[in-house]
Amino acid sequence: MKFLRGHLRTLHSLAPPNKDHVSALRVAVSVAVPSFVLLAAGRPDLMIYAVFGALTGMYGRTEPHQLRLRHQSQASLLLVGGIAVGVFLSVHQLQSWTLVLIEALLAAAGSLFADKVGLLPNGPFFGILALGACASVPTTVPWHTAVLIGALSAAFSMVVGFGGWVRGRAWDPGAARDVAPLRGDRRRAATIHAVRYLAAVGIAGAFGVLSGSGHPHWSMAAAAVPLAGADMPSSVYRGLHRIVGTLLGLVVVAAVLFPWAFSPLRAFPGHESAVLAVLVMVLQFSTELFMTRHYGLAMVSFTPVILLMTQLAAPADPYVLVSERAVETLVGACTGIAVVILVRRRTIPGAAAFGR
Repeated sequence: MKFLRGHLRTLHSLAPPNKDHVSALRVAVSVAVPSFVLLAAGRPDLMIYAVFGALTGMYGRTEPHQLRLRHQSQASLLLVGGIAVGVFLSVHQLQSWTLVLIEALLAAAGSLFADKVGLLPNGPFFGILALGACASVPTTVPWHTAVLIGALSAAFSMVVGFGGWVRGRAWDPGAARDVAPLRGDRRRAATIHAVRYLAAVGIAGAFGVLSGSGHPHWSMAAAAVPLAGADMPSSVYRGLHRIVGTLLGLVVVAAVLFPWAFSPLRAFPGHESAVLAVLVMVLQFSTELFMTRHYGLAMVSFTPVILLMTQLAAPADPYVLVSERAVETLVGACTGIAVVILVRRRTIPGAAAFGR
Protein backbone atom coordinates (compact mmCIF):
# COMPACT_ATOMS: atom_id res chain seq x y z
CA MET A 1 0.00 0.00 0.00
CA LYS A 2 2.87 2.32 0.85
CA PHE A 3 4.39 1.51 -2.57
CA LEU A 4 1.11 2.44 -4.30
CA ARG A 5 0.81 5.70 -2.36
CA GLY A 6 4.30 6.62 -3.50
CA HIS A 7 3.27 6.20 -7.13
CA LEU A 8 0.03 8.11 -6.64
CA ARG A 9 1.96 11.07 -5.20
CA THR A 10 3.59 11.53 -8.59
CA LEU A 11 0.21 12.62 -9.91
CA HIS A 12 0.63 15.86 -7.93
CA SER A 13 4.24 16.67 -8.86
CA LEU A 14 4.95 19.24 -11.56
CA ALA A 15 8.41 19.47 -13.11
CA PRO A 16 10.00 22.94 -13.41
CA PRO A 17 9.35 24.86 -16.64
CA ASN A 18 11.90 24.89 -19.45
CA LYS A 19 10.64 27.38 -22.04
CA ASP A 20 7.68 25.06 -22.62
CA HIS A 21 5.59 27.87 -24.06
CA VAL A 22 8.06 28.26 -26.96
CA SER A 23 7.82 24.58 -27.90
CA ALA A 24 4.06 24.62 -27.41
CA LEU A 25 3.73 27.64 -29.72
CA ARG A 26 5.78 25.92 -32.43
CA VAL A 27 3.54 22.85 -32.28
CA ALA A 28 0.38 24.98 -32.17
CA VAL A 29 1.43 26.85 -35.33
CA SER A 30 2.37 23.57 -37.00
CA VAL A 31 -1.12 22.21 -36.28
CA ALA A 32 -3.09 25.40 -36.89
CA VAL A 33 -1.87 26.41 -40.37
CA PRO A 34 -2.64 23.14 -42.22
CA SER A 35 -5.84 22.80 -40.20
CA PHE A 36 -7.07 26.24 -41.26
CA VAL A 37 -6.19 25.43 -44.87
CA LEU A 38 -8.36 22.30 -44.71
CA LEU A 39 -11.15 24.23 -42.98
CA ALA A 40 -11.07 26.86 -45.73
CA ALA A 41 -11.23 24.07 -48.31
CA GLY A 42 -14.30 22.66 -46.59
CA ARG A 43 -12.53 19.42 -45.60
CA PRO A 44 -12.22 19.36 -41.80
CA ASP A 45 -12.56 15.55 -42.02
CA LEU A 46 -8.99 15.44 -43.38
CA MET A 47 -7.54 17.20 -40.34
CA ILE A 48 -6.64 13.87 -38.77
CA TYR A 49 -3.83 13.40 -41.32
CA ALA A 50 -2.58 16.97 -40.95
CA VAL A 51 -2.52 16.84 -37.15
CA PHE A 52 -0.58 13.59 -37.00
CA GLY A 53 1.93 14.96 -39.50
CA ALA A 54 2.22 18.16 -37.46
CA LEU A 55 3.16 16.16 -34.34
CA THR A 56 6.63 16.11 -35.91
CA GLY A 57 6.99 19.47 -34.18
CA MET A 58 6.97 17.76 -30.77
CA TYR A 59 10.45 16.32 -31.33
CA GLY A 60 13.80 18.02 -30.67
CA ARG A 61 12.18 20.74 -28.60
CA THR A 62 15.34 21.90 -26.77
CA GLU A 63 17.94 21.18 -29.44
CA PRO A 64 19.78 23.68 -31.66
CA HIS A 65 18.06 24.27 -34.99
CA GLN A 66 20.23 22.06 -37.16
CA LEU A 67 19.98 19.15 -34.71
CA ARG A 68 16.25 19.67 -34.30
CA LEU A 69 15.87 19.53 -38.07
CA ARG A 70 17.59 16.14 -38.20
CA HIS A 71 15.66 14.86 -35.19
CA GLN A 72 12.33 15.93 -36.67
CA SER A 73 13.23 14.41 -40.03
CA GLN A 74 13.71 11.07 -38.30
CA ALA A 75 10.45 11.48 -36.36
CA SER A 76 8.56 12.34 -39.54
CA LEU A 77 9.46 8.92 -40.96
CA LEU A 78 7.73 7.29 -38.02
CA LEU A 79 4.66 9.54 -38.15
CA VAL A 80 4.11 9.66 -41.91
CA GLY A 81 4.89 5.94 -42.10
CA GLY A 82 2.18 5.32 -39.50
CA ILE A 83 -0.28 7.44 -41.48
CA ALA A 84 0.58 5.58 -44.70
CA VAL A 85 0.10 2.12 -43.18
CA GLY A 86 -3.12 3.23 -41.46
CA VAL A 87 -4.53 4.63 -44.70
CA PHE A 88 -3.57 1.41 -46.52
CA LEU A 89 -5.48 -0.65 -43.93
CA SER A 90 -8.47 1.69 -44.13
CA VAL A 91 -8.63 1.65 -47.94
CA HIS A 92 -8.49 -2.16 -48.02
CA GLN A 93 -10.80 -2.47 -44.98
CA LEU A 94 -8.24 -4.55 -43.10
CA GLN A 95 -9.32 -4.31 -39.48
CA SER A 96 -9.61 -6.57 -36.43
CA TRP A 97 -6.83 -9.18 -36.22
CA THR A 98 -4.97 -7.83 -39.24
CA LEU A 99 -4.72 -4.43 -37.58
CA VAL A 100 -3.54 -6.00 -34.32
CA LEU A 101 -0.85 -8.06 -36.05
CA ILE A 102 0.49 -5.23 -38.19
CA GLU A 103 0.42 -2.64 -35.42
CA ALA A 104 2.17 -4.97 -32.95
CA LEU A 105 4.91 -5.79 -35.46
CA LEU A 106 5.41 -2.16 -36.40
CA ALA A 107 5.45 -1.17 -32.72
CA ALA A 108 8.42 -3.49 -32.24
CA ALA A 109 10.13 -2.22 -35.38
CA GLY A 110 9.37 1.37 -34.35
CA SER A 111 10.87 0.72 -30.92
CA LEU A 112 14.16 -0.42 -32.49
CA PHE A 113 14.17 2.63 -34.77
CA ALA A 114 13.39 5.03 -31.90
CA ASP A 115 16.15 3.55 -29.73
CA LYS A 116 18.61 3.59 -32.63
CA VAL A 117 18.16 7.28 -33.44
CA GLY A 118 17.29 8.44 -29.90
CA LEU A 119 13.84 9.88 -30.50
CA LEU A 120 12.44 12.19 -27.82
CA PRO A 121 9.54 11.70 -27.00
CA ASN A 122 10.69 8.13 -26.43
CA GLY A 123 9.46 5.17 -28.40
CA PRO A 124 7.08 4.63 -31.33
CA PHE A 125 3.91 5.77 -29.51
CA PHE A 126 2.85 8.59 -31.85
CA GLY A 127 3.60 6.51 -34.93
CA ILE A 128 1.41 3.59 -33.86
CA LEU A 129 -1.25 6.01 -32.62
CA ALA A 130 -1.35 7.55 -36.10
CA LEU A 131 -1.50 4.09 -37.66
CA GLY A 132 -4.45 2.93 -35.57
CA ALA A 133 -6.40 6.17 -35.80
CA CYS A 134 -6.02 6.45 -39.59
CA ALA A 135 -6.95 2.78 -40.02
CA SER A 136 -10.12 3.27 -37.97
CA VAL A 137 -11.67 6.03 -40.12
CA PRO A 138 -12.89 5.73 -43.71
CA THR A 139 -10.56 7.27 -46.29
CA THR A 140 -12.64 9.73 -48.31
CA VAL A 141 -9.83 10.83 -50.64
CA PRO A 142 -7.31 8.86 -52.73
CA TRP A 143 -4.78 7.18 -50.42
CA HIS A 144 -1.88 9.21 -51.79
CA THR A 145 -3.74 12.44 -51.03
CA ALA A 146 -4.17 11.48 -47.39
CA VAL A 147 -0.51 10.53 -47.06
CA LEU A 148 0.56 13.71 -48.89
CA ILE A 149 -1.41 15.84 -46.41
CA GLY A 150 0.44 14.19 -43.54
CA ALA A 151 3.81 14.55 -45.27
CA LEU A 152 3.28 18.22 -46.14
CA SER A 153 2.15 18.93 -42.59
CA ALA A 154 5.28 17.21 -41.25
CA ALA A 155 7.44 19.25 -43.62
CA PHE A 156 5.76 22.46 -42.51
CA SER A 157 6.46 21.50 -38.86
CA MET A 158 10.15 21.17 -39.70
CA VAL A 159 10.11 24.60 -41.36
CA VAL A 160 8.54 26.08 -38.23
CA GLY A 161 11.07 24.29 -36.03
CA PHE A 162 13.95 25.62 -38.11
CA GLY A 163 12.50 29.13 -38.31
CA GLY A 164 14.51 30.47 -35.39
CA TRP A 165 17.69 29.99 -37.40
CA VAL A 166 16.70 33.02 -39.49
CA ARG A 167 17.26 35.15 -36.41
CA GLY A 168 20.29 33.39 -34.90
CA ARG A 169 21.92 31.97 -38.04
CA ALA A 170 24.23 29.80 -35.96
CA TRP A 171 25.38 26.67 -37.76
CA ASP A 172 27.96 24.31 -36.33
CA PRO A 173 29.21 21.93 -39.07
CA GLY A 174 30.42 19.44 -36.45
CA ALA A 175 27.23 19.36 -34.36
CA ALA A 176 25.75 15.92 -33.83
CA ARG A 177 23.12 14.34 -31.63
CA ASP A 178 24.63 12.36 -28.75
CA VAL A 179 23.14 8.93 -29.47
CA ALA A 180 25.13 5.80 -28.75
CA PRO A 181 25.08 3.12 -31.49
CA LEU A 182 23.09 -0.07 -30.91
CA ARG A 183 25.93 -2.41 -30.07
CA GLY A 184 26.59 -5.00 -27.38
CA ASP A 185 24.50 -4.51 -24.24
CA ARG A 186 22.63 -1.60 -25.77
CA ARG A 187 21.55 -3.76 -28.73
CA ARG A 188 20.38 -6.55 -26.41
CA ALA A 189 18.46 -4.07 -24.26
CA ALA A 190 16.85 -2.53 -27.35
CA THR A 191 15.85 -5.98 -28.64
CA ILE A 192 14.21 -6.92 -25.34
CA HIS A 193 12.49 -3.55 -25.36
CA ALA A 194 11.11 -4.22 -28.85
CA VAL A 195 9.83 -7.62 -27.71
CA ARG A 196 8.02 -5.90 -24.86
CA TYR A 197 6.31 -3.59 -27.34
CA LEU A 198 5.32 -6.58 -29.46
CA ALA A 199 3.85 -8.40 -26.45
CA ALA A 200 2.09 -5.43 -24.82
CA VAL A 201 0.59 -4.01 -28.01
CA GLY A 202 -0.41 -7.45 -29.29
CA ILE A 203 -2.06 -8.56 -26.03
CA ALA A 204 -3.92 -5.27 -25.60
CA GLY A 205 -5.10 -5.38 -29.21
CA ALA A 206 -6.30 -8.98 -28.82
CA PHE A 207 -8.39 -7.93 -25.84
CA GLY A 208 -9.88 -5.09 -27.85
CA VAL A 209 -10.89 -7.44 -30.66
CA LEU A 210 -12.25 -10.18 -28.37
CA SER A 211 -14.25 -7.67 -26.34
CA GLY A 212 -16.00 -6.46 -29.47
CA SER A 213 -14.67 -2.92 -29.17
CA GLY A 214 -14.80 -0.82 -32.28
CA HIS A 215 -11.49 0.81 -31.37
CA PRO A 216 -8.90 -1.81 -30.38
CA HIS A 217 -6.15 0.56 -31.50
CA TRP A 218 -6.83 2.67 -28.40
CA SER A 219 -5.86 -0.16 -26.08
CA MET A 220 -2.78 -0.86 -28.22
CA ALA A 221 -1.66 2.77 -28.02
CA ALA A 222 -2.28 2.88 -24.27
CA ALA A 223 -0.23 -0.31 -23.81
CA ALA A 224 2.74 1.38 -25.46
CA VAL A 225 2.74 4.33 -23.05
CA PRO A 226 4.36 2.71 -19.97
CA LEU A 227 7.08 1.18 -22.15
CA ALA A 228 8.47 4.63 -22.94
CA GLY A 229 9.68 5.06 -19.36
CA ALA A 230 13.43 5.01 -18.76
CA ASP A 231 13.05 2.48 -15.91
CA MET A 232 10.34 0.53 -14.11
CA PRO A 233 9.21 3.30 -11.69
CA SER A 234 8.90 5.86 -14.50
CA SER A 235 7.03 3.27 -16.60
CA VAL A 236 4.50 2.75 -13.82
CA TYR A 237 4.17 6.52 -13.41
CA ARG A 238 3.45 6.92 -17.10
CA GLY A 239 0.78 4.22 -16.96
CA LEU A 240 -0.93 5.84 -13.98
CA HIS A 241 -0.72 9.27 -15.56
CA ARG A 242 -2.18 7.88 -18.78
CA ILE A 243 -5.18 6.38 -16.99
CA VAL A 244 -5.98 9.36 -14.78
CA GLY A 245 -5.23 11.96 -17.47
CA THR A 246 -7.37 10.15 -20.04
CA LEU A 247 -10.33 9.81 -17.67
CA LEU A 248 -10.19 13.53 -16.90
CA GLY A 249 -9.81 14.29 -20.60
CA LEU A 250 -12.97 12.30 -21.30
CA VAL A 251 -14.84 14.70 -19.04
CA VAL A 252 -13.75 17.47 -21.42
CA VAL A 253 -14.89 15.38 -24.40
CA ALA A 254 -18.28 14.79 -22.75
CA ALA A 255 -18.66 18.51 -22.12
CA VAL A 256 -18.10 19.17 -25.82
CA LEU A 257 -19.94 16.29 -27.50
CA PHE A 258 -22.77 15.22 -25.22
CA PRO A 259 -26.03 16.85 -26.35
CA TRP A 260 -27.16 17.76 -22.84
CA ALA A 261 -23.86 19.39 -21.88
CA PHE A 262 -23.11 23.11 -21.91
CA SER A 263 -21.10 22.72 -25.08
CA PRO A 264 -19.47 25.38 -27.27
CA LEU A 265 -21.07 23.55 -30.21
CA ARG A 266 -24.46 24.85 -29.11
CA ALA A 267 -23.20 28.43 -29.23
CA PHE A 268 -22.36 28.20 -32.95
CA PRO A 269 -25.09 26.15 -34.64
CA GLY A 270 -24.20 25.18 -38.19
CA HIS A 271 -20.49 25.63 -37.52
CA GLU A 272 -19.84 22.53 -35.43
CA SER A 273 -16.93 21.30 -37.56
CA ALA A 274 -15.14 24.65 -37.33
CA VAL A 275 -15.61 24.75 -33.56
CA LEU A 276 -14.21 21.22 -33.17
CA ALA A 277 -11.26 22.11 -35.39
CA VAL A 278 -10.42 25.21 -33.33
CA LEU A 279 -10.70 23.18 -30.11
CA VAL A 280 -8.21 20.66 -31.52
CA MET A 281 -5.71 23.44 -32.20
CA VAL A 282 -6.09 25.04 -28.76
CA LEU A 283 -5.90 21.74 -26.90
CA GLN A 284 -2.79 20.67 -28.81
CA PHE A 285 -1.08 23.83 -27.52
CA SER A 286 -1.92 22.97 -23.91
CA THR A 287 -0.85 19.37 -24.51
CA GLU A 288 2.66 20.38 -25.49
CA LEU A 289 2.77 23.02 -22.76
CA PHE A 290 2.65 20.31 -20.08
CA MET A 291 4.10 17.29 -21.92
CA THR A 292 7.48 17.35 -20.19
CA ARG A 293 6.25 18.79 -16.90
CA HIS A 294 3.32 16.49 -16.13
CA TYR A 295 2.33 13.68 -18.50
CA GLY A 296 -1.08 13.16 -16.89
CA LEU A 297 -1.99 16.83 -17.23
CA ALA A 298 -0.92 16.74 -20.87
CA MET A 299 -3.27 13.77 -21.43
CA VAL A 300 -6.21 15.83 -20.16
CA SER A 301 -5.78 17.93 -23.32
CA PHE A 302 -4.43 15.27 -25.69
CA THR A 303 -7.36 12.89 -25.15
CA PRO A 304 -9.88 15.43 -26.53
CA VAL A 305 -7.49 16.21 -29.42
CA ILE A 306 -7.58 12.58 -30.59
CA LEU A 307 -11.31 12.04 -30.05
CA LEU A 308 -12.44 15.35 -31.55
CA MET A 309 -10.44 14.93 -34.74
CA THR A 310 -11.68 11.32 -34.94
CA GLN A 311 -15.20 12.70 -34.63
CA LEU A 312 -14.46 15.14 -37.46
CA ALA A 313 -13.25 12.30 -39.69
CA ALA A 314 -15.96 9.77 -38.81
CA PRO A 315 -18.79 10.99 -36.54
CA ALA A 316 -19.90 8.41 -33.99
CA ASP A 317 -22.16 8.11 -30.96
CA PRO A 318 -20.33 10.20 -28.33
CA TYR A 319 -21.49 7.95 -25.49
CA VAL A 320 -19.93 4.91 -27.16
CA LEU A 321 -16.83 6.93 -28.03
CA VAL A 322 -16.23 8.00 -24.43
CA SER A 323 -17.07 4.68 -22.78
CA GLU A 324 -14.92 2.62 -25.14
CA ARG A 325 -11.99 5.01 -24.80
CA ALA A 326 -12.16 4.73 -21.00
CA VAL A 327 -12.21 0.91 -21.02
CA GLU A 328 -9.57 0.52 -23.73
CA THR A 329 -7.20 2.96 -22.01
CA LEU A 330 -7.56 1.22 -18.66
CA VAL A 331 -6.94 -2.23 -20.18
CA GLY A 332 -4.10 -1.06 -22.40
CA ALA A 333 -2.22 0.89 -19.72
CA CYS A 334 -2.54 -1.98 -17.23
CA THR A 335 -1.28 -4.41 -19.88
CA GLY A 336 1.73 -2.20 -20.55
CA ILE A 337 2.52 -1.92 -16.83
CA ALA A 338 2.23 -5.71 -16.44
CA VAL A 339 4.62 -6.33 -19.33
CA VAL A 340 7.12 -3.83 -17.87
CA ILE A 341 7.04 -5.68 -14.55
CA LEU A 342 7.16 -9.19 -16.00
CA VAL A 343 9.68 -8.63 -18.79
CA ARG A 344 12.65 -6.79 -17.34
CA ARG A 345 15.34 -5.12 -19.41
CA ARG A 346 18.64 -3.46 -18.80
CA THR A 347 18.49 0.32 -18.88
CA ILE A 348 19.55 1.64 -22.28
CA PRO A 349 22.31 4.26 -21.86
CA GLY A 350 21.03 7.68 -22.80
CA ALA A 351 17.35 6.77 -22.27
CA ALA A 352 15.15 9.80 -21.71
CA ALA A 353 13.80 10.79 -18.35
CA PHE A 354 10.17 10.36 -17.43
CA GLY A 355 7.80 12.69 -19.20
CA ARG A 356 9.10 12.43 -22.75
